[in-house]
Amino acid sequence: MPPGGGRHNAVAGVNVRAWMRRPGRTSPDSDGDGVAFDPHAFAGLFAPPRWLRDLGTSAWLAVGVTLAVIAAVWVISLTQTIVMPLVTAAVVAAVTSPLVHALERRGVARGLAAALLLVALVLVAVLLVVVILAGIGSELTALRATLHSAKASVTGWLADAGIDPGSATAAWDDVSKAVSNALPALLEGIGSGIKRLSSLVVFLGLTFLSTFFLLKDGPQVRRWAEGHMRVPRESAHGMTRRMLEALRGYFVGVTAVALFNAAVVAAGALILGVPLAGTLALVTFLGAYVPYVGAWSAGIFSVLIALGGAGTDAALGMIVVQLLANGILQQLVQPIAYGAALGIHPLAVLLVTIAGGSLFGAAGLILAAPLTAAATRIAADMARGRDSVRSPVPAPSSPRSPEP
Repeated sequence: MPPGGGRHNAVAGVNVRAWMRRPGRTSPDSDGDGVAFDPHAFAGLFAPPRWLRDLGTSAWLAVGVTLAVIAAVWVISLTQTIVMPLVTAAVVAAVTSPLVHALERRGVARGLAAALLLVALVLVAVLLVVVILAGIGSELTALRATLHSAKASVTGWLADAGIDPGSATAAWDDVSKAVSNALPALLEGIGSGIKRLSSLVVFLGLTFLSTFFLLKDGPQVRRWAEGHMRVPRESAHGMTRRMLEALRGYFVGVTAVALFNAAVVAAGALILGVPLAGTLALVTFLGAYVPYVGAWSAGIFSVLIALGGAGTDAALGMIVVQLLANGILQQLVQPIAYGAALGIHPLAVLLVTIAGGSLFGAAGLILAAPLTAAATRIAADMARGRDSVRSPVPAPSSPRSPEP
């Protein structure tokens, strides 16, 4: 290295940095043909394209929503002893509050009207439970006896179909054992599910008290909730109104479908000679309030009662009746019953019902469809509001005065 080379390089480096900091200035050591670079010109060199930024933002939003749902499920699982009675009471109060308003308009005090309605609901629920459990107990022994008597017939059908008789007999033994224990297992499952609520007394007590206070003080609770939604009170009132309309309309539609299915099943049971036609109609009616799962569970119950009370032929006939009630005929009634109430496609109802049940259990099964319908209507209201702001209605022009 020549003497003083390091010093010369250092000076040249300082000059280059000064030249880079001063756009439009050339380096002292250059011949005047250097190119000046503005550092701000490199701002977009490594900037991601717009579609990639949008994709990243959407991905992070999806992650945030997923974490929020997971946190909600976790909190609900920890507090289900309190949450489930409150959810049940909120649904009952939202659906039956018009009856309280009707009694109040007739001069009955709101607290007394809420108490009378609640007592009536409790009496109806107790009556339904007694009738259903009595029907199950009366046919359980006959069902087991019929299963054993039908063993030879079903085994013969399987052998005629080309299945080895030994395999057919083993398969029937497994099915017979499973079906014979189906109803006791169902009752045990209901009992274990109730025990998870800490105790039946706590669940019923919280539900009873919460329903009474929501029926009695519903308007005050609604005004308080609307005042804490951090939106204009008029908008908050519209949102809660949409939610109540969706809940009431949904349960009105479900009730119509449940009555239709119960009538079809009762008529089929009477025609086939199946005992406990009234009990089967009640079970079908109540099962319709749990979308899809409840209806088909009630159908299985009806087939088992038919098998135990009237034999194999009646059970096969009841299978046909259930397929008609929960399939072809129900598809004719559902659009009329749900169309005005929900305003969403039946496939969307199925998907959100399955998703709600998977995440939030029985409450999700029942509330997923009406809450989705309410969200859809609120979004439509917001879209109409934006359109009205963007394109205001022109003011009517004043009539022109006649020219002199």
